[in-house]
Order: sequence, then structure tokens, then C-alpha cells
Amino acid sequence: MHAIQSDPEWKGGEYSEEPKQAMQTWLDFLLIAGSAPIQMQKSMPTRDAADKFLEEAYATRTKGLDANNILYQVASSRNYDPSGQLDKIKVPVMWINSADDFINPPELGIAEEKVKQIKNAKFIAIPASDHTYGHGTHTHAEVWKQYLQELLEESVH
Repeated sequence: MHAIQSDPEWKGGEYSEEPKQAMQTWLDFLLIAGSAPIQMQKSMPTRDAADKFLEEAYATRTKGLDANNILYQVASSRNYDPSGQLDKIKVPVMWINSADDFINPPELGIAEEKVKQIKNAKFIAIPASDHTYGHGTHTHAEVWKQYLQELLEESVH
């Protein structure tokens, strides 16, 4: 939020062009927080490969993004805490996280503690491996598909 609001090109949200430095800082954080060291090392084993990846990411991933929209998304999630309502969930829940998730780090133990508040829930911690992608593991069904199948089988009445 600070990177966006302190970029002189942001102009208090009244910009005519996207504030470039703010967007680059946002993408830097997204790439670092949403990545996984094992996958990054596999796909970018050299400095040149990493530089090429960043150049391509800046060229493609900021297209169509809006700094004010990003600011709103980040601000709206800052105080979001559903934990006081977890006991109201009645449907079966399978909470899955990978050990290399920097955004929701499992070593904090939050999921293991909070899942106890949900009547019919199970927490699965997937170890970091060549098959996990940090926070992005959620987009790789091959990693967690078996757990979804298990939840669906258990949910059949």
C-alpha cells in the first residue's frame, strides 16, 4: 500500500497512467511471496534466467492492472478475520496448505489451531517438494487432487 501511495505518479489515485514504480514494487512482492524456492531454482537456475524471467514478468503481468484496484484489494484484506465465525460452518471442509507457502506459512500453526473450530474439518499440510509451488500450489490440482477426491467421497450421503 505504501509503495502505491508514495509513488509520485499515483497522484492520490487520480493518475492518468499507472504508477510504474508502484506496480513494479507490487509485482516484486507478489513474485517473492507467491513463489517457492525449489521451483524458482528449477526454472531459473542462473542469474541470466532469473533476469529474463523478471523482465518478462514486468512486461506481461502488470498489463491490465490498476493501482487503485490493487490498493483496494490489499487494504480490504488487512482486517479480514473470519476466525470468530468458523464454528458456524456446517459443511465438510478440507483445509490444504503447502509447507512452502510464504503468504500462509504453516509453521505458524494457525490452520492446525483454527481447523479445530470447524465441526467437520480436516487440515492437510503438504510437504514442500519438487511438486509444490508455494502459495501458488492451489493452482496445481495434481498436488492436492487426491484430497479433494477424499473430501467428495466422505461427503456422499
